[in-house]
Amino acid sequence: MPETNTVPSQQEIDMLRESAADFVGRNVDMKKLRERRRTLPGYEAGTLRHIAELGWLGILVPEDHGGLGLGFAEMAVVLQELGKGLMADPALPAVFAGRVLQHGTNEALKESLLPQLVEGRRLPCVAWQEAQGGIDPKAIATRAEADGTGVRLTGSKRFVAGAAGAGGFVVSARNDEGFGLYWVAADATGLTLRHEWRADETPSGLLELQGVRVKAQEVVSDDLAPLERALDEAAVLAGAEMLGVMEAALQMALGYMRQRVQFGKAIGSFQALQHKAADLYVQQELLRAVLQDALRELDADGDPVARARLASRCKARASDAGLRVTREVIQLHGAIGFTDEYDAGLYLKRALVLSAWLGNASAHRRRFATLQEDTLAV
Repeated sequence: MPETNTVPSQQEIDMLRESAADFVGRNVDMKKLRERRRTLPGYEAGTLRHIAELGWLGILVPEDHGGLGLGFAEMAVVLQELGKGLMADPALPAVFAGRVLQHGTNEALKESLLPQLVEGRRLPCVAWQEAQGGIDPKAIATRAEADGTGVRLTGSKRFVAGAAGAGGFVVSARNDEGFGLYWVAADATGLTLRHEWRADETPSGLLELQGVRVKAQEVVSDDLAPLERALDEAAVLAGAEMLGVMEAALQMALGYMRQRVQFGKAIGSFQALQHKAADLYVQQELLRAVLQDALRELDADGDPVARARLASRCKARASDAGLRVTREVIQLHGAIGFTDEYDAGLYLKRALVLSAWLGNASAHRRRFATLQEDTLAV
């Protein structure tokens, strides 16, 4: 069935934002976050359970599959607030995978997997990247060889966010006809999962597939269209989380500038630091503006090329602005900002991860330029 999202009222958005902000305020725990570094699965299971109970994993899932059937504006609000508390992982990777499944053609898989995602019982992840720095979903070496009524997958996937707690993976692969997307359960024979550590010391999955058998009823799609569309959507939602990270980091710096005294004055009264803070605020608001443009395009479900351009513009802006703001927030704090005990560094590390996930600023600027050239050539 087609998705029918109505435009939310500002009152509805504000209520959702207040609910998410209250949740973050009551549950954020930077001490526990530090304790979880370099541990599996890399997030608090209880927090994820509460997020699922609030229905946030199902915001974009249609009501027919147990979700709320809302839009990207609502999802972005929640991710923005979770970003302020560094609590959006693994919700965002799971939502990304849910969108791939939703755009796929396998209705039976949707009926089986999407309700489990909504309830947080079985989180899906997307295994699509293989080469470092590449964002072309067709840059695939993994093969799907015909085997009776199904296929066998052989290859490797890297940078799989949320893999440590995943119940299964949507895997992209080449086949004799072109490309396909396949559902692989986490306990599938021939599947090996290892982990690498990202900048914020959370795990990233590395999948090895050695003849993994996929039945015909586990084919998500016979092409990459669902993945390509979901990549645009996830890139925009990553921008929403990055906005939350930036807002929290900047507020931390402004609070410090009001309290820290030098030469008998609060350092926030120094003009040079005021100018720097104003520049960072401009970066924050520029991201907010391009994010709103991209969210409107996603909810309108219009031209795919326009959607792709706005998604790349949003991701490029988010990656650049997020890194600039969180790095300069460290500088505004002076020496204390560089210590591991101070929370500013945690926001910088999350910004480093988000800036690279699904493509960094340079990759998306190149993609935007290519899309723009293609449009003008028509």
